[in-house]
Formats: sequence, C-alpha cells, structure tokens
Amino acid sequence: MAERGRSWLRALGALAASTAVVLGGCGRPAGVIFDPANAAYQWPGPPDEPRVRYVGSLTSDADLKPGISGLAALGETLFGKDDQHFFLSPIAVCSDGGSRVFVVDSNAQLVHMCDLSTRRYERWVPPKEAPPFSMPVAAAWDPAGRLLVSDSVAGRIVVFDGSGSYVGELGSGVLSRPCGIAVDSRGGRLFVADSAAHQVVVLGLDGREVARIGERGAGPGQFNFPTQVTLDRRGRLLVSDSLNFRVQIFSDALEPVTEFGTKGDMPGYFSQPKGLGVDSSDRLFVVDANFEAVQVFDVAADRPVLLMTFGREGRGPGEFWLPSGLHVDGEGKIWVADTYNRRVQVFAPIERAEAAGVSGDTAGAEGEPR
Repeated sequence: MAERGRSWLRALGALAASTAVVLGGCGRPAGVIFDPANAAYQWPGPPDEPRVRYVGSLTSDADLKPGISGLAALGETLFGKDDQHFFLSPIAVCSDGGSRVFVVDSNAQLVHMCDLSTRRYERWVPPKEAPPFSMPVAAAWDPAGRLLVSDSVAGRIVVFDGSGSYVGELGSGVLSRPCGIAVDSRGGRLFVADSAAHQVVVLGLDGREVARIGERGAGPGQFNFPTQVTLDRRGRLLVSDSLNFRVQIFSDALEPVTEFGTKGDMPGYFSQPKGLGVDSSDRLFVVDANFEAVQVFDVAADRPVLLMTFGREGRGPGEFWLPSGLHVDGEGKIWVADTYNRRVQVFAPIERAEAAGVSGDTAGAEGEPR
C-alpha cells in the first residue's frame, strides 16, 4: 500500500511538473495570417507589368492563426482541439472599415466574423426568438456601425449591431428577393438589388422605401435579374445587370449614365457578372461566375475602359470555382468569395512604384510563380 501511495505521488508530481512547464511558456504565439511568399503570384504575367498580386485565402477560423496561452495548450493536450469552423458556401464578403471581415455563408445560414487583428472568430445568426436565416446572400456595413445582411428567400435585410447582437430587420413587405447591398453614407440611403423585381430598391437607413429604379427589360435603366450593387467615389451607383450581361452606371441622382458589356467569352464581355467593387483609383473589379475570373475596368472616364483580367477555373491561388461576391476594403485589397472552392481569396493591387521593384520573371504566363 505504501508503494502504491508513492506511485500516486510520483504521478501527481510529474503532472504538476508538466503543467508548470506548459503554463510557464509552452503556449503558442499568433501566426502570420497571409504568407508574404504568396506575393509571387502576380497578374498579368510577363512581358506585361504586373498589376495585381495574391495575398492569401481564408477557409476557416483556424486560418486566423490565433495565439494560445499555456493553459489553453494544456487543455488541447488533455482534451484535444476544438472543432474548426469551415466555410461551407461563402457567397459574399464585406468589412467594417477596420480589421473585421464578414463572410456570408448561404448554405450554412450564418455570417462568419473574422477579426484579422485580434484573431477572434464568431458566428453571427439571429437569436432563437427571431426568424432564422433562410438564405443570406450579401452584406454591407453601414455608418451607424451595423451589419446589414440580405436574406434573399425571406425577402428581408437582417440587422446586427457592432457586437453581433440582433437588432431587427428592414425591407419586409417591400423587397421580393434582395441580393446585393450598397450603403450611401453621404446620402443616408441603402441600395438593394432586388433580383425578382428586376429593380434596385432604394431604402432609407431606417428601412423606409425611398425610390425604385428600373423595370424588366434591356434598355437603359432596365434590368434582367440584377444581382449586385456598389458605389464609386462620386456617389454613382453601379449595378451588375447579370442576365443582360452588362454593368450599368447611374448618377447620384439615379439617372442612367452609361452601360458596358455584352454576352461573350472574350475580355470585356460578360457571361454572368456578379460581385462588384470600386477602389480609390476608380478601378472597378467585376467577378464573373461563369468565366471564373475578375475583370478590371477604369470607370473614371465617361466610357469605362478594360484594364486587365485575372483568374481561371481551378483550385490554386488566383483560380476560382463559381465565384460570387467581391469586396474592395479600405486598404484597397480585393476580397473574392470563391464559393464552390469554399474559401475567400484576397488580392492587392501593385502600384507603379511597387511594380518598378519587381523582377520581370516573378510570374508565369498564366499567373503562376517561376
């Protein structure tokens, strides 16, 4: 019996020693989210000057690479790691103007909140006492610090506050099948692409209907299943008029200004234009779900000009499988919801000063590194 007691004491002593080691410094520091080596992927390939580089991708909360304390490390040793939260069908993405990125996951019926600074991850859904998501398809951050999520099947916009608490909903009884959302912070307006109504519905930030743009058709100011909307620096509204195979631009007074694109399979043409985003240099990025590529246009001039395209079908960096949403954040990074690859890919423009220091053989003809 005495020997058995000593064995227990030795075991407890070993456990205490290992615990002290773990708690004393065997935690894990936060990792690098996007590997700088990813910048080797650039487009277009030589001999052209590269204009866009690959930053990285997110597929789950584990990609945030959070640090871990010694106590948490001990818990992982004893009980195993927590389950990862993978993206199921990321269809749209937006940011809050800071470090937080929101990924709308339609089939998972939730929004993934990823904080690139704190490495915190959360899943945002309506509470049990509120109607659940039916099919969330797009999101936007408004100047009041709210996340607005369009629930297409339910015909409403679900509203969360900055901490992820459910606030309520907008547009019920007004919207038929809301898709893309854009917030006009200067005018206090919310633009919603209502695909089933073949219109863009204009709401106040309180959800009150202000105006409707368009009807079904192929003429200026008419739509055939519009899917996404965005605003440029001048306050002009840009609309993915998906089944008219074009993008339309409206003035800040909501009058048609111009349109560009037609059905085809060459650069400058469209098959199914969806996600849109404009950067601070008036470059418009348009993701085409069927082409599985992003086309870049200069929209500063009266007539938009095609600058470049990047992407192709596949699973590697800069390759897509039925991409949907696109978002340009405050730093100019381009976030693409690569839906069927179950990830969000991130790109960044290469400005001329940066490109001047890049070796001409850093990218292959198809955008692959050499």
